[in-house]
Amino acid sequence: MIRSDWTMAEARAIHALPFADLMHRAQTLHRAHFDPNAIETASLLSIKTGGCPEDCSYCSQSAHHETGVKATKLIGTDEVLAAARRAKASGAQRFCMGAAWRSPKDRDMDKLCDMVRGVSELGLETCMTLGMLSPEQVARLKAAGLDFYNHNIDTSPEYYAQIATTRTIEDRLDTVEQVRKGGIKVCCGGILGMGEAEEDRIAMLVTLATLPAHPDSVPVNLWNEIEGVPVPVQARAQAVDPFALVRIVALARILMPASVVRLSAGRTGMSDELQALCFLAGANSIFVGDQLLTTGNPAAWKDQDLLTRLGMHVAPAQVRARVAAE
Repeated sequence: MIRSDWTMAEARAIHALPFADLMHRAQTLHRAHFDPNAIETASLLSIKTGGCPEDCSYCSQSAHHETGVKATKLIGTDEVLAAARRAKASGAQRFCMGAAWRSPKDRDMDKLCDMVRGVSELGLETCMTLGMLSPEQVARLKAAGLDFYNHNIDTSPEYYAQIATTRTIEDRLDTVEQVRKGGIKVCCGGILGMGEAEEDRIAMLVTLATLPAHPDSVPVNLWNEIEGVPVPVQARAQAVDPFALVRIVALARILMPASVVRLSAGRTGMSDELQALCFLAGANSIFVGDQLLTTGNPAAWKDQDLLTRLGMHVAPAQVRARVAAE
């Protein structure tokens, strides 16, 4: 049963279950909706890097921070398609394009739509993350064939003001709603390790799980330490406990059982054993390729080796395990 009426009290109680009980509950739901041995794969390309006017305290691409990331212009469609071909040859099923903007300008929409059409013609699912969108921009991207739009809420409503002041979490949720109403699948998650409390991590998931429709994809990111950003100092003093990460993945799976849960940024700092626990808890998607937007990602051979050792395989997106007879 898919619910959108979860309470914080219910989510806290689930999160606090003994580890074995939590894992069993998450894995049971995971198997009800997905092939438990299948992993979706996506590749991510920065199509416009740096110079973002937002002041997100965790981000290397903000114009407010001295991080050494140089601002670039929107790259050409041919360059995007060449990268998409390489991604497909490396095993990616979805190609995600990210631009460091508060929101795209209307003058860029023709080129963005050309990128979507071109990548789609290669047989890849398409995803973009461009900042906040107007209803008219959503409609144009939908008409071009965009499959997914990523717009993370990052953290809890209560903690959001600690990581960004140039926008509110309501701004983020408004774009998520515009995308959903426009018929594009929603990819929306958050980041762990920015100095937030356990309560904030739970509240972030409850926020997503009580939307009118759950996000189709829920990325779970670990913050990568970046020189020059003002992320709260407590985040630098203590890394996210591995079991805390697994508990959040399991909670995401339980609250949003039919959503794809993606292990996103931060996998370079995860052991094989930790990633395996996350898969067992319900994570069933990863980014492949050596680079995300501005941070590293495990080498393709390492991911393939891990999946082989676990007896897992790359499967078509959104394939459910349950057969019609059930």
